[in-house]
Amino acid sequence: MPDKDAGTPRVFLYRHGQTEWSQNGRYTGKTELELTKNGENQVSASGKIIVGSGKLIDPANLAHVYTSPRRRAVQTFEIAFSEADRQALHDAKKVSLTERLAEWDYGQYEGLVTKEIRALRKDHGLDAERPWDIWRDGCEGGESSQQVSDRIDDLIQEIRAIHKGNMRGENPCDIVLVAHGHLLRAFTKRWLGYPLEFPLSLMLEPGAVGVLSYQHHNIDEPAMLVGYGFPVQE
Repeated sequence: MPDKDAGTPRVFLYRHGQTEWSQNGRYTGKTELELTKNGENQVSASGKIIVGSGKLIDPANLAHVYTSPRRRAVQTFEIAFSEADRQALHDAKKVSLTERLAEWDYGQYEGLVTKEIRALRKDHGLDAERPWDIWRDGCEGGESSQQVSDRIDDLIQEIRAIHKGNMRGENPCDIVLVAHGHLLRAFTKRWLGYPLEFPLSLMLEPGAVGVLSYQHHNIDEPAMLVGYGFPVQE
């Protein structure tokens, strides 16, 4: 972060590592899956580089870690953070499981890939004029984009309450969100004030970390950090 923005609180978006279904492109909402071995390695690699004392995600600078209750997200938190850091965060009551970070409820589309979903919707007489877009159309028997947006907005309001009054580093206020691909991309759109159907193409690989913050130490200027300078290692 540039010197002029030093101390501004950040929100780290930590996507869980690979699962069998994410590897195959299958939509995974409520289904409980373990990380693959490769998924564990993805999280371990990113965790070693960016999580720890003096690193990008420094537990000493965290106000809270919010985690999706799905097992793949919890497992990611357990791998990325050392046992000692996890214990210290738990002891300080800085870790929460929250359904607000659960992956999109895909309803009838759970376990399907995109082409199968579009074929199913065609059988149901939908999308005659344009192809299905989850950001606009939601999921049959699952969540609409408005429902996802509402629960994300509730969490953003909670995070902004933590950040307000600490925009110049007055207190440790970084936040970590450990969750899922669609959910974290939806969170980014809402953080920036866009509706979910806004055509902002975002990518977040399994085990990867994104960063959100604010411009000009101003809570009314939420921003996305598209490039980040890592802390200097002594």
